[in-house]
Amino acid sequence: MKTEIIQSLTNNFEEHSYTTEEGIEFWFARDLQHLLAYAKWENFSKVITKAKIACEVSNNEVSNHFPDIRKTIDMPKGAKKEIDDLMLTRYACYLITQNGDPRKETIAFAQTYFAVQTRKFELIEKRLKDQERLQARKKLSYSEKELSELIYEQTGNDRNFGIIRSKGDQALFGGLTTKQMKTKLGMPQNRPLADFLPTITIKAKDFATEITVFNTKDKKLKTENKISNEHITNNKSVRKILLERGIKPENLPAEEDLKKLERRVVSEEKKLSKKPKSLKKK
Repeated sequence: MKTEIIQSLTNNFEEHSYTTEEGIEFWFARDLQHLLAYAKWENFSKVITKAKIACEVSNNEVSNHFPDIRKTIDMPKGAKKEIDDLMLTRYACYLITQNGDPRKETIAFAQTYFAVQTRKFELIEKRLKDQERLQARKKLSYSEKELSELIYEQTGNDRNFGIIRSKGDQALFGGLTTKQMKTKLGMPQNRPLADFLPTITIKAKDFATEITVFNTKDKKLKTENKISNEHITNNKSVRKILLERGIKPENLPAEEDLKKLERRVVSEEKKLSKKPKSLKKK
């Protein structure tokens, strides 16, 4: 997500926040509906119901985070109308966003925005980049699992996947083997290479793997040699695109161990749910 988009979304969410006399920030559900791009209130209400259940399961009082209110809105020709609404704490908003699709830009942003205790732009931007890397790694795992199962189905050998993936890595990294890349990045040899790669390289591996899966099925490739050649070709093609854009994947530095990153993200989320600020009057 581009910096200017993150800044724009941050400003938009902040403009719709309010603060009680006790200093507790909150958002109106009707505003959040539009901020999260839900067209119909009925659909958004279902998401709120799921969030309330999650709130209750976490041993937090639902009424302290989702209090019902009535609000008067202006109608055409000077008429007035009362509608149902809710005041939502940051924690309530966070629970609501967890039921959204993180592939949607606004939802992905909102999940991070409400998880971060401070509104400092730099923290929001970093958290979004961390989440993007985690999502890319999960996507690669799914693609590799699909390829592994497909290779076993086609060749009858469960060791062929490791051989084929290794050949793909060598094609993507300009001749460097998986082992050589691990040494170059200073990472443990017993860990998956992708756990220390930057997001752009993880996505590159995933793209090449997706093409291999598609063509293995479409071309009905049955042998380790044919699938290997397909995977090598796809990784070379992806490498060519990266090089044309000035990106040499083997020269990109290692990034934070994804296992540590995931633990840190989970820890931050646990802090949010531990005694979250509520709208209960003291």
